[in-house]
Amino acid sequence: MLKKIKNNTPVSAKEIQGTRFTWQLALSNRVIALKIASDCNLTYPVAAALNSRGFEFAHKVSSFLFSSFERDVAHASELKDINTAVERIEKALLAKEKILIFGDYDVDGATATSIVLLALMPLGANINYFLPNRSRDGYGISSKIVHRAADAGFSLIITVDNGICAHEAAKTAQERSIDMIITDHHQPAETLPAVCAIVNPHQKECKFPNKELCGAGVAFKLVSLLYEKQKLALPEKIYELITLGTIADVVPLVNENRYWVRQGLARLNANMSPHIAALLANNNSSKSQIGSQDIAFGIAPQINALGRMDDPRDAVRFLISTDEAQIKTIAVKLGSLNEKRKEAETVVLQDVENEIQNKKIDINSEHIIFSAHENWPTGLIGLVAGRLTNRYGRPVFLFHLTKDGLAKGSCRSIDEFNVYEALCQNKDILKSFGGHRCAAGLSLPQENLEKLKEALETTVAKQFTIDQLRPKLQLDASLELRDTNKKLTQDLEKLEPFGNQNPVPTFLVNDLSLVRPPQLLKKKHVKCMFFSNGIVKPAIFFNRPDLFDFFLSHEEKTFTIAAHVLKNEWNGQTTVELQGLDAALGNNE
Repeated sequence: MLKKIKNNTPVSAKEIQGTRFTWQLALSNRVIALKIASDCNLTYPVAAALNSRGFEFAHKVSSFLFSSFERDVAHASELKDINTAVERIEKALLAKEKILIFGDYDVDGATATSIVLLALMPLGANINYFLPNRSRDGYGISSKIVHRAADAGFSLIITVDNGICAHEAAKTAQERSIDMIITDHHQPAETLPAVCAIVNPHQKECKFPNKELCGAGVAFKLVSLLYEKQKLALPEKIYELITLGTIADVVPLVNENRYWVRQGLARLNANMSPHIAALLANNNSSKSQIGSQDIAFGIAPQINALGRMDDPRDAVRFLISTDEAQIKTIAVKLGSLNEKRKEAETVVLQDVENEIQNKKIDINSEHIIFSAHENWPTGLIGLVAGRLTNRYGRPVFLFHLTKDGLAKGSCRSIDEFNVYEALCQNKDILKSFGGHRCAAGLSLPQENLEKLKEALETTVAKQFTIDQLRPKLQLDASLELRDTNKKLTQDLEKLEPFGNQNPVPTFLVNDLSLVRPPQLLKKKHVKCMFFSNGIVKPAIFFNRPDLFDFFLSHEEKTFTIAAHVLKNEWNGQTTVELQGLDAALGNNE
């Protein structure tokens, strides 16, 4: 079997069936991996993981590990229309025109809004901002918002992280004598809104090489060019914001994205802001250094909780505030809302799981998971869809049914299926849609739901059999329990930041025996103590209560696990542990 990696170099892979996932273990070239390990002073498992991801030469590894501004960062002027946008902003600054920043309710939108605010306020801008309420205003800028801006005397609107499909809003802006600058990173349609300037790396004739910027990334390039022309240094806080937005929006962490996130993490760890410290405190984190995963799974969800459960404007107030009392007050609110979000998300997840168990959704015959309910919050269904995609290995479409007859949905997909293209093929029955290859949002009349389901089911069935739609785990390399030491974790840290197109390496750990019976923690996590070749290590399987009975019923047998290797800091002590993802019986070397 051949596994395609991003540079199209075929890498052979071995399949192993775990209790939930089909593991695909990439088989690296031992000779090449050993040379990478030697030349780059890396442990063999890390070198083997890099080789399995397509790296064959030490200089390529070094280029990846150590980003370069000169090599990885393209000049902002390569973005189509950006010079026009900067000139219009300079004109507004000079004339003291009222400028409105229109953002989005997620972390990317909030950080993009904050970036533009923090850049323009020191330049004397007469500026305000608006983030839509997800349930009341919906996604993106609307004609209603433009009318309100015109009535309030705004003459320039700058959208961030939205606007590329805002034709009606653009038309209204023209009618009300408002100039509009659209900065966005979502896929454009064939026809673009008629506005003063559009800054989006995906639009046709845009020669900017790094197409995968998030909304905050596009906003960052805009203000970078503005400040370059003003011969000023950007406010330091902006580097923290571009880091948060890029990680939270799950754009590929390669090239320019990787460079800025590495820079931002280095700045954060050298001088922790009160904003990040307050959110870490909510999670009872005692880490001395944070990485991309701490932001992705600990910090970003708290900021996102506002847009999902409450007024998203507090997110911007939090991010730009210099008042430590206000920062702490809003941080407490963020932590509380995030806990409520988790509880509500669990309810939605269980609803869908019940439909699967009752065969209302038959995963043995249907190629997609498709469901709708009037009680599901629009702000949570995307999260649940993502969890279900990971669990069942197929595209998931979930909808909130509104009282006025609309179905507002979120979908998540597997890498092999382009959900945005699938929605484009059905745009005649949709009211609106937008997104990316693996994630999108949409709305449609409720009476069209069955028609959409049938169309999507047919499309997916043409590309995949049911057997191909099993959840998969990509394993990068094998290691032995004795390899899990401090040097290994130090080498893994060199691969940071982790995220899209650079996931945390997953290892196959073989020939393991249980030292004692497994423990079930909080009725949902399983902790094991494993032994192999004289070494004993703990492993914890989060949210895998099903593995408790598996280990217990095979207590005397040998196991193989798929796991991450983590450095755990607690009460001043540092240990190297395993975070298990799945397990199988026997030796699968």
